[in-house]
Amino acid sequence: MRLGLRSSVMMAEAQAVIAMRMAGMMGMWPVSPGENARMVSEKIAALQEAQIAVMKAAMKGASPATMAEAALRPVRRRTKANAERLARDVTR
Repeated sequence: MRLGLRSSVMMAEAQAVIAMRMAGMMGMWPVSPGENARMVSEKIAALQEAQIAVMKAAMKGASPATMAEAALRPVRRRTKANAERLARDVTR
């Protein structure tokens, strides 16, 4: 249940980030000039962190749900931070 809830929250935040970035590309939302490059580079970093986390959990003999939570954690941390940062940019 916890994994499903955390996944749902992460997906909602990801949709908000996508919407704000797309609006930024169209000039309808204030984003920094390096936002497009940041968007790509942080996906690679998040994927690498998720891979390391899931492998560590697997080597400890964790359950599939625990491994999935470990992989989700770095992705969720970034989506949450991006959603907060992009929403904050509007108020400036």
